[in-house]
Amino acid sequence: QVQLVESGGGTVQAGGSLRLSCAASGYIANIKYMGWFRQAPGKERGGVAVIRTFNSVPSYADSVKGRFTISQNAAKNTVYLQMNSLNPEDTAMYYCVATVGWPSVLLDQYAYNYWGQGTQVTVSS
Repeated sequence: QVQLVESGGGTVQAGGSLRLSCAASGYIANIKYMGWFRQAPGKERGGVAVIRTFNSVPSYADSVKGRFTISQNAAKNTVYLQMNSLNPEDTAMYYCVATVGWPSVLLDQYAYNYWGQGTQVTVSS
């Protein structure tokens, strides 16, 4: 089993920044990808960014490209999401995810079998 614990959410004004962290523990040796999904009230859950743990290659949703950066500290088994230029449309619960498989679609939520509890991000206008 893999446990994922998120931190770093909060409330920020539009244009501001936040950094989310996700610490992985448990049987993490076979994790292939980690990343972030989000869900706003009344909307479907969608992918934000994922990173291939072997070589740190990232993938982003179009809506966050150029504003968000995903990175990892392998020694700490931690993945980060640096979020800049936040706008109210970024308001959502953000979930850390991980998979030991090879997703055919990297931002497909059904490809990820481990999920954190979520951390709330609220962007005020």
